[in-house]
Amino acid sequence: MSPVTFVLGGARSGKSRYAEGLASKHRGRKTYIATAEAFDGEMRERIAKHREQRGDGWETREAPLDLVATLAACNTTFVLIDCITVWIGNLMHHGRDVSAEVQRLCEALARTKARAVVVSNEVGLGIVPENALARAFRDEQGFANQRLAELADDVIFMAAGLPLVLKKPRRKPRPKAEAKSSRGRRA
Repeated sequence: MSPVTFVLGGARSGKSRYAEGLASKHRGRKTYIATAEAFDGEMRERIAKHREQRGDGWETREAPLDLVATLAACNTTFVLIDCITVWIGNLMHHGRDVSAEVQRLCEALARTKARAVVVSNEVGLGIVPENALARAFRDEQGFANQRLAELADDVIFMAAGLPLVLKKPRRKPRPKAEAKSSRGRRA
């Protein structure tokens, strides 16, 4: 499994900008997997702005539903998935089994040879939504975030444009020093 970074935070917290900053350090070919659909003028403007900010050097693929198949078809060395929140909303809207799809995504991320950065929203910090659909969405999103954070090598929480490290890659244990005798010689 190649390294996976999970970047989450609230709306307009700097998640995408941070994730794209990680990508800018990567010298190989990059794929941007967009989960949003341009269903109105405002959304088309947002998508255009994101593409402009990314600049050249990106292959863009759209995956409003079939994220796993799109990830599997990527042949670049860096993949940025933006964002899980929109994808979950799409899955729910189309009556898909969100938990099963998230499991499939985690399995695909574990198999990918590309360095992956996954962006998601943290939606559980506010008040309890007043309707059942919104509560179900919040719950699915929360469970998905937990599973992705568990899988990821490092997890970054964005707040006010600042990255807060929640999980760092585990270091390999240091080799143990050889035991010494009381006279300072190796035993």
